[in-house]
Amino acid sequence: MTWPTRIETTRQELRTLNALIPDTARAFGGLGKAVKEGGTLDFKVKEFVALGIAVATKCEPCIALHMEALIRTGATREEVGDVLAMSIQMGGGPAMMYAAKALACYDELAEKE
Repeated sequence: MTWPTRIETTRQELRTLNALIPDTARAFGGLGKAVKEGGTLDFKVKEFVALGIAVATKCEPCIALHMEALIRTGATREEVGDVLAMSIQMGGGPAMMYAAKALACYDELAEKE
């Protein structure tokens, strides 16, 4: 499955879940908005943090969605590489496997731009 297909599948699954639990979905969406719009770090830095956590916790859908956001912010492959290196340092061997997936995701999604 391609990364764009994974992103669309994830979004569809989330739409289905959100329809079942709309109050929870709205509350979670509000939290996301508050975190991304508030504070002192800019959106790009916050997305780098989210990518690092996604790799370290081995969440492929999270990797895809945050990588897509990072590409929209103009993140470079080298910047992504720095975040992946930090993720590997924090998460060890399993994080290295997901860092490789994340880099493949970046390469495929950046190719579309």
